[in-house]
Order: sequence, then C-alpha cells, then structure tokens
Amino acid sequence: MIDCGLCEPECPVDAIFSEDELPPDQIQFIELNDDLSKVWPNITQKKESLPEAEKYSSIKTRFYLLKKD
Repeated sequence: MIDCGLCEPECPVDAIFSEDELPPDQIQFIELNDDLSKVWPNITQKKESLPEAEKYSSIKTRFYLLKKD
C-alpha cells in the first residue's frame, strides 16, 4: 500500500485520498493502484499539474480514460 500522506495536501484538484478516507465510489481503485504502482515509475519530485487537469476535475467518471501502457 502506498502512503500518500504528503501527496494529499499537494494535489491541486483533491484527487488523492488516504485509504481510510476513500469515498465509496473510489474503492475499486485500491487494487488498481497496487497493480500499477509495481510497474509505473515513482514520482520523487513535485510536478506541475497537467494542462487539462482542471478540465477533467469536474468529470466524475474518468475511468475509461485510463491508459495502462
């Protein structure tokens, strides 16, 4: 499990939650995050938000946009 305690307050669109505060509609992502964390690179330095982050922040269902490769 990943502890993103430092990431939560830094996320500009409130997209990171601790597991104990995870909204019910996000529980499906626990296993997905575990799987992807084994193959995707770790972020070790703060990055700017993607240009389209604000645009997508209001869209509730974005799972179909996920590209695993």
